[in-house]
Amino acid sequence: MDLYVVVVAGGSGKRMGLDTPKQFLELAGKPVLMHTIEKFRKFDSSIEIIAVLPENQLRFWNTLQKKYFFEIPHTLVKGGKHRFISVKHGLEFVNGPGLVAIHDGVRPLVSIDTIRRCFETAVRYGNAIPVISPSDSIRIISGNSSKPVNRIDIKQVQTPQVFDIELIKNAYRQEYDPSFSDDATVVEKTGVKINLVEGNRENIKITNPEDIFIAQTLLPFVT
Repeated sequence: MDLYVVVVAGGSGKRMGLDTPKQFLELAGKPVLMHTIEKFRKFDSSIEIIAVLPENQLRFWNTLQKKYFFEIPHTLVKGGKHRFISVKHGLEFVNGPGLVAIHDGVRPLVSIDTIRRCFETAVRYGNAIPVISPSDSIRIISGNSSKPVNRIDIKQVQTPQVFDIELIKNAYRQEYDPSFSDDATVVEKTGVKINLVEGNRENIKITNPEDIFIAQTLLPFVT
């Protein structure tokens, strides 16, 4: 069975308050995106890697690869104006039968075990997404009031989200809907049940300035 991963890295760095896009920020001596790609290569050396970047970042990424002597083979794809289009562009370079993972480029702390659980479950059921339970109490706001929600019924969703190739390609033939929050919601709209597996709590999405410091601390402990 052929395995693929589409790594989507469309960040601009604005929320970080920096000019450098967050996927290119240095983490433990090299850009975040390189750590992310390396993790999938460690999971399976034969996996086909597709990296999707904004058009105006493609040349810079090529420069970074030379600077850091980064030689892991991957297909570089131009992204779109939002994530849905970027994933769709990446899927054009995926051929079935097989499985494809779709992963955020700024989640370098995904564990090999999480990746494995996602692929193994997708082999059996056609898809799998990693989730964790929130550790804090949860409240939902309604108008000017709020009420507690049982956190047992709440899950935080991570990536990689793994799908049968034909299943996800069919889902991405739909028109874009603003309600699509991730790839699972795209697939779910076609009537397919989504299967949940345990993620790893370290698998944060680097979004804010403090996330780099957290990732720097956690990186040596996540395998």
